[in-house]
Amino acid sequence: MEEKKCLLIVNPVAGRKSIQKNIPQIIRIFMDAGYLVTTMVTAVKGEAEALTREYAPSHDLIVAAGGDGTLNEVVDGLLHAGITVPVGYIPCGSTNEFATAQQLPTDSLAAARAIANGGVRSLDLGKFGNQIFCGSAIFGAFSWMGYTTEQDLKNKLGMGAYVLEGAFDPSMLKPWHMKVTVNGVPHEDEYIFGAISNAESLAGILRYPEGYVSLNDGLLEVLLIRMPTNFTEWQQVLHSIYSRELNTCPLIELAQANSVWVDNPDGLFWSLDGESSGAFRTAHVSALPGALKLKG
Repeated sequence: MEEKKCLLIVNPVAGRKSIQKNIPQIIRIFMDAGYLVTTMVTAVKGEAEALTREYAPSHDLIVAAGGDGTLNEVVDGLLHAGITVPVGYIPCGSTNEFATAQQLPTDSLAAARAIANGGVRSLDLGKFGNQIFCGSAIFGAFSWMGYTTEQDLKNKLGMGAYVLEGAFDPSMLKPWHMKVTVNGVPHEDEYIFGAISNAESLAGILRYPEGYVSLNDGLLEVLLIRMPTNFTEWQQVLHSIYSRELNTCPLIELAQANSVWVDNPDGLFWSLDGESSGAFRTAHVSALPGALKLKG
């Protein structure tokens, strides 16, 4: 029987750098499952995407070991190269939102075993301009913290670091005049936060109402929070977030769509899976139904 080939792409500095000591055991797990393992370690941002583009066609499985940004790069490389190969994710970042949303093991060895012996399921992805996101594209309150918060602080406190950093910089909690057109319907106002996602939770803090999100229905969830103007409105927004009753707050707009157009004001950056997307004036955001074959 022909031996299966696994490409293991490792970001050695993700999270607490704990993946480094487990690489030999991870390789052993895949070898015991019948895989010939090629291991590549990234050194700079973007390298995981480049390695995926070059080497994925000759492999039966791609495994990303790192944070959500590493997974994003691997998926981006596959899609832009037009390659359909199952992907496994060994989460070892600071917050691991994607793993939590997909109920994947967050222990690296348990995650490797689940990938090696598990099945494959199809999940939707999002495309933001020319960039791919696995979980969410967000702007505004807390969205910048994934790539500006000090790594040591994230390692020690996880998602608590984001909340702490936000408390120290309330000037970042400002409104943006945005126009977001959802399936042809314009939404235009002063927004403090916005998200286009295929995830049950955002930033580890905000969760959609139970049963609202399906991860393989070909639709993205759009959430926009208008800027509160007084203390009572702030209370309404915070209560809706903590109670998961987002659809009851008049300042929160919810929609589902397969096509979204974003008109950006100057100076606004979106965060895609925790990484800065750069600046732009307009972008088309679309759902990619079943584009990710997730193993594990």
